[in-house]
Amino acid sequence: MFRLPVVSRIGRQLARFAVAEQGNIAVIFAIALLPVLSFVGAAVDYSRAVQARSSMQAALDSTALMLSKDLSAGTITTADINTKAQSYFNALFTDTNTLPKVTVAANYTASSSMGSTIQVTGSGTYTTTFMKVAGFPTLDIGTSSTSAWGMTRMRVAMVLDNTGSMADNGKMAAMQTAAKNLIDQLSALAKNTGDVYISIIPFAKDVNVGASNYSKYWIDFTDWGAANGTCSNSRYTSQSQCVNAGKTWTAANHNTWTGCVVDRDQDYDIKNTTPTSGNTSTLFPADQYSYCRSGSSAYLQPIMPLSYDWSSLKTVIDNMKPTGNTNQGIGLAWGWLTLSTGDPMNAPAKDTNYTYKDAIVLLSDGLNTQNRWYTNASQIDDRQKKLCGNAKASPYNITIYTVQVNTSGDPTSGVLQYCASSADKFYLVKSATDTISVFKDIGTSLSKLRVAR
Repeated sequence: MFRLPVVSRIGRQLARFAVAEQGNIAVIFAIALLPVLSFVGAAVDYSRAVQARSSMQAALDSTALMLSKDLSAGTITTADINTKAQSYFNALFTDTNTLPKVTVAANYTASSSMGSTIQVTGSGTYTTTFMKVAGFPTLDIGTSSTSAWGMTRMRVAMVLDNTGSMADNGKMAAMQTAAKNLIDQLSALAKNTGDVYISIIPFAKDVNVGASNYSKYWIDFTDWGAANGTCSNSRYTSQSQCVNAGKTWTAANHNTWTGCVVDRDQDYDIKNTTPTSGNTSTLFPADQYSYCRSGSSAYLQPIMPLSYDWSSLKTVIDNMKPTGNTNQGIGLAWGWLTLSTGDPMNAPAKDTNYTYKDAIVLLSDGLNTQNRWYTNASQIDDRQKKLCGNAKASPYNITIYTVQVNTSGDPTSGVLQYCASSADKFYLVKSATDTISVFKDIGTSLSKLRVAR
């Protein structure tokens, strides 16, 4: 009789415990807490490991590039490679708290089918904070970087603003220094003739292609002849007046042309089409631009086609003088033409045994103001965007760097941003002296195109 009520009471207590929600939640939370904390801890450890690997990769990329430069220049021996690799990496790697020790090894292969190559590998051990609870006290982290050289050649067109506003705030002098420094930086990458070529394209509203080309078929003198000549009656000073009066107009001799041209007919103004004598629209219209003359006294210097005569390239830069309005598009168009084989600039033929990287560096200090058809910036910009799109597209794949020297508080140039091959290849300079450091950065980027794979 006594035992039955006791059993009954125990049963009722168990039933109440079974339906108690607060107790179930507490039990479930206690059971789930450990794996939840483990997952959170693992995510923290994994995030730190990924960040360390990214830092390692960046340091290895720079190490490989620096070693490739040393080896191509002959400043280190093969016996020094591993020591130098570790030294470069240690100076570059910043995430030493996560990976206090990274072992670096370098594997150098000279004169392979890909040219010379160097592969740099790094490996380190990350001590986990949370994952050790789950039996993973460490994580091995490793990655590698490879640089190749000797089979890649580079051609760079420097398209430089020579307009009147470049006379302000020291912009012209800073650009000249920066451009000459870039020539030094790139020429140092050339170990053999033809490894690096550079062209110089000064521009204002026109470009100067050189008065000595007056007899070339690719110059169109139609409009020039109508504006430059004499009438059989000196009373009339233009062709239209002369002809309308029934007189004879005699165009000036082409050898009196001063060397400048304006934009080609649309849509050849946005292409690098080789001119043909049977198609006038493909030719380059002559212009008797007042600032265009021959020789070092010219305000707008003649274009210098691709060359590895570093001294002559610098002389063109030294002779630049600021004058005239801004037409970035014509400068860019001729920059592209200097990289193209055939008339008018006749870039040297490319050797099929090499890979070539073509680039344009365009610097301008202002917004577009005048081309052959427009004085409205947005219309000129529209033409330029189409031109840039064509040059960047396959099969040309030209890498374009753009620099806006904006010392006067102008709006940031949308067309220069668009023309740059990527966001990191557009530079906004607000102090003229910063042009020098920007060109150095561009030179470093071009060096990677030239040396790194």
